[in-house]
Amino acid sequence: MKNEAHARIKINQLLEEAGWRFFDNAEGVANILLENRVKITQEEIDAWGHDYEKTRNGSLDFLLLDSNNKPICVLEAKRESLHPLVAKVQAREYAKTVDAQFIILSNGIVHYLWDTKKGNPKPIYKFPSPGEIGAIKEWNPDRNALANEPVASDYITSIQMPDYAERPEWNGSIDASKDFIWTNGLKFLRPYQLSAIRHLQKAVAEGRDRFLFEMATGTGKTLTSAAIIRLFLRTQNARRVLFLVDRLELEDQAWKAFTNNLKPDYSTFIYKEHKGDWRQADIIVTTIQSLMFNDKYRYEFTPTDFDLIISDESHRSISGNARAVFEFFHGYKLGLTATPRDYLKGVDPDKVKENDPREIERRMLRDTYVTFGCEGGDPTYRYSLLDGVKDGFLVNPRVLDARTEITTQLLSDNGYAVAITTEEGEATETFVSRDFEKNFFSEKTNSVFCQTFLENALRDPITNEIGKTIVFAVSQNHARKLTEILNEFAEQLFPDKYNSDFAEQVTSQIGNAQQMTINFTNNNLNGKTTWLEGYKSSKTRVCVTVGMMTTGYDCPDLLNICMMRPIFSPADFVQIKGRGTRNNRFDFKHKNELGEEEIVQHDKELFKLFDFFANCEYFEEKFDYDEKLKLPKPEKVGGKGEGGGIDIDKYTSYRPDPLASLKDQHIGYDGMKVDRMLFNKFEDRIIMDDIIKKNVELGNWEQVIGHIQQEIFDKPEEYFNLEKLRKAAKIDRKVSIREVVEKIFGIIPKFKSKDELLEAEFDKFISIYPPEEDVNLRALKYFFKAYIVDQDIRTIIEANDFHAFQTNPTLTISQFKEVAARYREVIPVYINDYVNLERFAA
Repeated sequence: MKNEAHARIKINQLLEEAGWRFFDNAEGVANILLENRVKITQEEIDAWGHDYEKTRNGSLDFLLLDSNNKPICVLEAKRESLHPLVAKVQAREYAKTVDAQFIILSNGIVHYLWDTKKGNPKPIYKFPSPGEIGAIKEWNPDRNALANEPVASDYITSIQMPDYAERPEWNGSIDASKDFIWTNGLKFLRPYQLSAIRHLQKAVAEGRDRFLFEMATGTGKTLTSAAIIRLFLRTQNARRVLFLVDRLELEDQAWKAFTNNLKPDYSTFIYKEHKGDWRQADIIVTTIQSLMFNDKYRYEFTPTDFDLIISDESHRSISGNARAVFEFFHGYKLGLTATPRDYLKGVDPDKVKENDPREIERRMLRDTYVTFGCEGGDPTYRYSLLDGVKDGFLVNPRVLDARTEITTQLLSDNGYAVAITTEEGEATETFVSRDFEKNFFSEKTNSVFCQTFLENALRDPITNEIGKTIVFAVSQNHARKLTEILNEFAEQLFPDKYNSDFAEQVTSQIGNAQQMTINFTNNNLNGKTTWLEGYKSSKTRVCVTVGMMTTGYDCPDLLNICMMRPIFSPADFVQIKGRGTRNNRFDFKHKNELGEEEIVQHDKELFKLFDFFANCEYFEEKFDYDEKLKLPKPEKVGGKGEGGGIDIDKYTSYRPDPLASLKDQHIGYDGMKVDRMLFNKFEDRIIMDDIIKKNVELGNWEQVIGHIQQEIFDKPEEYFNLEKLRKAAKIDRKVSIREVVEKIFGIIPKFKSKDELLEAEFDKFISIYPPEEDVNLRALKYFFKAYIVDQDIRTIIEANDFHAFQTNPTLTISQFKEVAARYREVIPVYINDYVNLERFAA
């Protein structure tokens, strides 16, 4: 791995990529001059040296011109070892003398853009184009208009139906017009939503541009967001808004909500469906993953494309290196979360391992509050579950402790501990199982879980059948088994009532799973209930899922939630629990014996949360369960137990091998030619596949990858696999199926080299942890890259065996000492948490 400085080459490249010109060409005259307004020659460029080592003081000033040939921006270019901010004062003085509003400060590694009329230098990751600089200059938003805009409860309603108050069905108030409001889908803001908006306006008036709302699940964060989006667009403090989510189903939900609530005044596009014309929309909704993959956000957008960026469930959507996407864009930033920062206050970071899921999540929560300027833990606005219950908008769960000795023994202070017996049959190795596929349960274990639920489930207050329920399983296979068992029990308990429709598996393996979630909400999954004719409730009573129905899924009449799996993430736990907190009124209209219409009504007062894995106690130490259920105990090894015992006859963990074995064999010329032909054949095979084409267009990558793995890879005809394709394409690192398919369909222009990926990862890192002026950036970058690519260096750092650097060929002890002490700790933790090291293996 090379450690050479090329500041001049990188800065020149960034300028040219942004559309600036050193020389006259077909696109126009040169718009880069030297500080003395002299045109540049190639001889002068070569004479500066690769790292400006041949210039005075290791720096150079460029003058960038606008379309009228007038100075618009000063570029202060420094050698790599100098932090660009050291030239801030000098650059500002020069900008004043030439009447340039903007300054770019760069050393080829980190870069800043400074609008000298609007605040401080801001980190940038590519240089702005002449057009972008001009647009920024013309953009003059008014913070006072934003802070002082009147916002009433009908702020959204007045878009949906401007004359609602003049309609005869309107009875003068919200409470008196509920039928009219429901029929027309009108949205009025609740008092706490108005309070959230006013807190944001107050923060704007105080000069802040980052805000965090901590609002319980079910309190209408999306509607609140719609009102804030209107606030920014209406007061012309935003030209375009970006709404980030972390799941596909939330992408669709947000699009529907904004379209229903803000149309016709404002248009909303889903980015993946409008890649060619997204700039025509006022609001863009997208998953963070679609922007993160291959760093698309850096190539398809500019930092000034959005003036308001909203991150839904922010400690997930912008956690880790995904925060780099968030920081890439300038403008106001709003984070939404249902997970309080101190949710894991019972976790002692000194007593748990760094890779414990709770410790990782604790860091993510902490970092989220820091991201939004809430280091003290106080968000811009907070509205908790208890607030919602007290105000009558939400209901609290009744939590049932349904753990068995089986589930208890699987939990430990280190997370979900999986004991694996070695081949010798003696020692065991324990892994914290978060990313590993699991299949822990025997049929008896699953049967006890299902039986316990059915015997204790909350029932529908109108029909007395089992209330609508979501069961969360460990895996798709586990979901299938639970569904089978529940349907078998239902046939025994309620003969001929359900005919295998009592429970349904709702996972990504099921073709119409997304529609099934919608039908369950709308009470028509597999038809209507057979218990009471005319009553609006679903025939299917239980949806068994893994993760599809955790976030953003609305089903107000849900009465039971079963956690038949351990939950590692507090965000997941809060979201799962939140599925049941929404208010609901169960009602049934019918005619009595006299032919008179009667209405039977019952308000939802609570829901039951079945905790089979002590999840509540896992996150909240000494959790007080509302009820403790008695379940059969397992048989003791070598003993008879207490009857009705449960065996764990299947207890397996499938761990992906972190380093695939490589076979070193000589390949002759003919073999290499065959390899090249192999990639072309694979390309033809993929392009001709209608299933792949359709799902690529829809962005359904899980289906694309699954189809290739099952139908195309490792077949006798060609025996395609990733390793063969990697070699055929001459890629110096591992590639993913998605990356190969994106290259074939032209979604990405090329396969990035290992070093290009390393550069991109480092850019993300410094966008999240901006280095201070006294940090040696060149040493920092070299250490960052070395830690990723060299297993020996990772071993030395993890063992604190720093003397080993004295003989290490990649990173010497002197190079290690050049790295600032803070970053020697931060970089390993960051890389282990957020960088896929497998990607850099070859």
